[in-house]
Parts: sequence; structure tokens; C-alpha cells
Amino acid sequence: MNWAMRRMRPGSFAWLALHELRLATRSSRRGGRRGLIGWLSGRAGVTQILGTLLALAWLALGCLIAWGLRDTPIPILPEMRVAALGISIVALTFMTAQAMIGSQRTLYENGDLALLFSAPIPERTVLLAKLLGIAGTVALTYTVLLLPIIVPVAALGHPRLFGLVALLAALALAAAAIGLALTLAIATLVGPRAARTVGQIMAALVGGAIFLGSQLLSHADRKRSAPIEIFERLRANGLGTEGVTGLPGHAAFGDPLAILILLGGATLLFVGVGATLQRLFLSGYQDGGTRLSRAKPTGRASGRLFHAGLTRSVFAKEWRLLARDPALAFQIVLRLVYMAPLLFVAFGRGNTLPIPAVLAFGSVLIASQLVGSFAWLAVSAEDSPDLLAVAPVAKDEIDFAKLLAAFAMAVPFAVLLPIAIALQTPVGAAVTLVMTGLGGAAAGFVELKLGKPGQRSTFAKRRSGGFVAGILSLLIAVVFGGGAALAVYLIG
Repeated sequence: MNWAMRRMRPGSFAWLALHELRLATRSSRRGGRRGLIGWLSGRAGVTQILGTLLALAWLALGCLIAWGLRDTPIPILPEMRVAALGISIVALTFMTAQAMIGSQRTLYENGDLALLFSAPIPERTVLLAKLLGIAGTVALTYTVLLLPIIVPVAALGHPRLFGLVALLAALALAAAAIGLALTLAIATLVGPRAARTVGQIMAALVGGAIFLGSQLLSHADRKRSAPIEIFERLRANGLGTEGVTGLPGHAAFGDPLAILILLGGATLLFVGVGATLQRLFLSGYQDGGTRLSRAKPTGRASGRLFHAGLTRSVFAKEWRLLARDPALAFQIVLRLVYMAPLLFVAFGRGNTLPIPAVLAFGSVLIASQLVGSFAWLAVSAEDSPDLLAVAPVAKDEIDFAKLLAAFAMAVPFAVLLPIAIALQTPVGAAVTLVMTGLGGAAAGFVELKLGKPGQRSTFAKRRSGGFVAGILSLLIAVVFGGGAALAVYLIG
């Protein structure tokens, strides 16, 4: 991208847009030497080498599939168009959730807006370039997974499949526009300080809405799984083959008119949001940096910030920081959404699977992940490590208080599944609680000893530097969760 940017006029829309797309792909290549040069020079990390090998293997698989299908016609059945509609709806919800998170980072975390708004560049150009960067970010994962398969197959005898590329671009543009509009609407309604937390919760709900809805449908009809139930309902209602609902299916398989309508409509929505929300975007950015709270400090409540004893003081401080962290709101709500199917199964009837054992494993897995995440935030993301290092207190006492805070935050979620198990086997519920506590303690201990220091803003990317800690946390979940499941199964 650098050579292309050197041939463009600095500050133009194309130049800014290409810069934003470069930033969108930079995070996936961060750390050490990049690309094939770093690999050949021996300076690439193990994770990067494995990622490169997997990408090459995935591309080779796509080429093999394309070569095998080069002379084989692919019939376009009505069921394939219905499936394309369902997949497009799911992808749009996940993309919108990602776009909401990307919009929040653009408004409240990235530090380049002040420079861009002070430069002799139209504000609309800045906003559209940022919006295009968000669209590129949300499309990146799907691009990596789909294009190495689709492009070779389309190039070797099936050009209609290039419509999938156009459909992906239309979904990314629409999701970026919708995500930014929702973010700005939340910031206007609840204010800049609450907007981050409320926005994270809304993003989690949007991302998990389709999943939760599908689980509700499958819970109503236990004879079929959730994807099959959604597919059957779409087909029974005549959706996905004709009319407006048929546009994704027709566009995915190369219909020029459908591609023109979808891609043109998404582009109009993209440009329209950039043009109409320009002033709201600017005011949201200014409010986020200058007016972070609606309340004025009075100083009368400062006494509650002090507690007798080291453990109580550290516990209160960490609990307060964890409770108001926006990134945690997203993580917690997502776990609640994905925990819901387990609760549906637990309280349902007619199950033939060993449900208590499955719930026991899920309880340990969820608790260990939560405690590990909270412990990382409390220990590795400490804002004042130097101050604590020179304090006249033992480090073990501080770490113990931090681990207690992580446990306290995870307890309400860790007891949900044991309560469901208690309805069938109280002894199994007690065993599950014990194993859940042990698994959470082990996961927290791993983060205390092996977690790498970082900033709280890097919470979502912390595993990129803690490979060993991630492997150990997974082993802890498998060992303690498997032990809990086996014990509950044997108890009956």
C-alpha cells in the first residue's frame, strides 16, 4: 500500500482511505518482522510462522478445490439462495457489532482525529475515510476466510461466484454505516461517558441476537437444530428466492442487477451516513474529550474511597475499576448470551444427553475464562505498578486482594450453572462449585505469574503476547472441567 500512497495527493480521500485500510491490517501483522522477509531471515515469531503456514495451506486448498471443479457445473438451487439470505443476515449482525466497537475506538481511543481535524482537509473527507477503514476492518476476517476459496473457484470456470465478493463488500459498507449511526445515537442519548459502556453492551447484544434467537427457535422445536430450523422457516415463508429478500441470493451467484442494487444501495447508505452525520460525529468526538461526566464532583463522598486494611482497600479499588470498564461490559454480556442455550437445555425436558455433566464442564470453562480475564486486568493492566512496587507492603498480599476482586466479579456468573445442576443432583452441584472454584483459582494464578503487562485498552488483544498463559488456561479449563463433568456423571 505504501507505493500506492506515494502516487496519491496527500490528504485526498483516496490517500486517507488507503491509510485507514493499512491501519486496519496492521494489527494482524504486528510484532517482530513481518511477512515472508521476516520468516526467511529467521526473525519471525512462532505464531507468525504458524499463521503464514495456515494461510498458505488455506490458499492451496482453495486452488485444489478450484482445479477439481473447473469442468464441473455448479447448479444454483433455490435452497442455496435461501441459505445465502440467512448467512447474509448473520454476517450483517456480526459486522454491525464490530463496526460499533470500531466506531467507539475511532471516537474515544484513537489519537489522530485532533490532527486530522486541524489539517486543511474537509471534515466529510475525514469521516468517510474513517468509515471506510471501519468497513475494511469488519470485512477483514471474512475476506481471509472466504476469498482464498472463492476467488480461485470463480477464476477457474465459475465467474458467477465473484458475486460473493460483491455481496461481502455491500455487507461491510452497510454494517459500517449502521454501526457508526448506532454509536452516535447512543452517544447523543446517554452522554459521552456512559456511551462507551452502553455501546459495548449494545454491540454484544447485536452480535449475539441472531445466535440467541436461533437457540430460542431450536428450543421450541427440539427435533431440529437451530440452523436447520431457521432455514426451514425462511423457506416455508418464501423468503430468499424472490423479491427484496432474494437479492442476497441472486447477487451471491452473479446476477448483475442484484449486485448493482445491493452494492449501489450500500454505497448510497455509506455516503449518506457520512454526509448527514458529519456534524454529530464531530460533536461526539469533542464531547468525548472535553465533557466526560454530567456530574460535578463535590468532595463529600471522598471518605468512601478509604478503607481500613490493605486487602479491603485494594479489593475496593480493583472492584471499582472492573465494574466501570467498558470492555468488560462487552465480554460479560457476550458470555451471558452464549450461556443462555445451556440454561435452556438445563431447564428443558425430554433431554437424552447427560445434561448435568455438560453443565459442569461449561461452568468451569466460563468461570476460568472470566477469572483469568479479570485477573489480567487487575494485575497486568495495573496503572501504577511502580507505586505498588515501592510500597511498604508484600506483593503477595496485593496480588491476593486483586485475585479476590477478580473472583468476586466472576461469582454471579459462576453460580448460574451449578444452580441448574442442583435441580437434578445437589451433590453434583456441590462438586461443580468446588471444581469451578479450583479452576478459577488456577486460571487466576496463571495470570498472576505469567500474564504480560499491558494497558487496559489492549484487553481484547492480550492473548497475542501471552501464548504460554493461553495454553495453560485452556489446559486448566479442560482438566478441571473434565474432572467436574466426570464426577457429576458418575454421581448421577
